[in-house]
Amino acid sequence: MAQAVEDWYKQMPIITRTYLTAAIVTTVGCSLDIISPLNLCLHPTLVIKNYQFWRLITNFLFFRKMDLDFLFHMFFLARYCKLLEENSFRGRTADFFYMLLFGATFLTGTVLVGGMIPYLSESFAKIIFLSNSLTLMMVYVWSKQNPFIHMSFLGLFTFTAAYLPWVLLGFSVFVGASAWVDLLGMIAGHAYYFLEDVYPRMTGRRPLKTPSFIKALFTDDVVVVAQPLRFAVPQVEEVHQD
Repeated sequence: MAQAVEDWYKQMPIITRTYLTAAIVTTVGCSLDIISPLNLCLHPTLVIKNYQFWRLITNFLFFRKMDLDFLFHMFFLARYCKLLEENSFRGRTADFFYMLLFGATFLTGTVLVGGMIPYLSESFAKIIFLSNSLTLMMVYVWSKQNPFIHMSFLGLFTFTAAYLPWVLLGFSVFVGASAWVDLLGMIAGHAYYFLEDVYPRMTGRRPLKTPSFIKALFTDDVVVVAQPLRFAVPQVEEVHQD
C-alpha cells in the first residue's frame, strides 16, 4: 500500500506535486499548531505597510481545518490539477504555471477591490484564504474543456462535467463553507477560459500568451518528430568520347 502511494506521488507532474505537497504540509502544520494561520492569511494592510509579501502566496496553501471539506478539496486538487497538467497542458508546464499565476492574481485583485466597494466590503473582508477558490478555478477550466464527460457524485446522481463546479458549490454550501469562495474560483476560471480559448477564436489574438521569462524557468521534454528520409538520385555525368 505504501509503495503504491509512493509511486502515485512520484508519477505526478511537477507543478501538481509541488502544490499538493505545500498545501498538505501547510494545513497539517497549522492543525498541529506548528504554524499560525494568522501569519499566512491575506491581510492587505500587513502586505503593503509591513512588506509581508509572503501572504500573497501562503494564503493559497492553507485549506482551513482538516475535515471532510479538506479531504474533498485535496482530492479535487490532486485529480484536476494533474489532469490539466498532463493533458491540456502536456509539454507546456510554463503555460500551466502562468494559468495558476493568472488565477492567483485575479483572485487576489478581486478580493482587494471588492473590499473597497460599499455593501460588499464586509463579505470580501472575510475572505482571507483563497486556496479553495484556486482549486475550483482549475476544476472549472477542466470542466469547460471536457464538458460532455459523464460523472457521478458519491454514487448519488450522474451529470456531465460541465456541471461539476456547480455540484461542488452546492456541496460546499451543504457542509457550511462560504459560497463566495467557490463563486470567486468559478469567476476566475471563466475569465481564464474566455481569454485563453474563446477570445482568441473570435479575434485571432491571444492576450494570455505566456511571457518568455516564465518559459525560461521551465524545461519541458522536447518532442522529436522524425522527418522522412529523402534520398537524392545520384547525378550521372555523361562521358563523351571523341
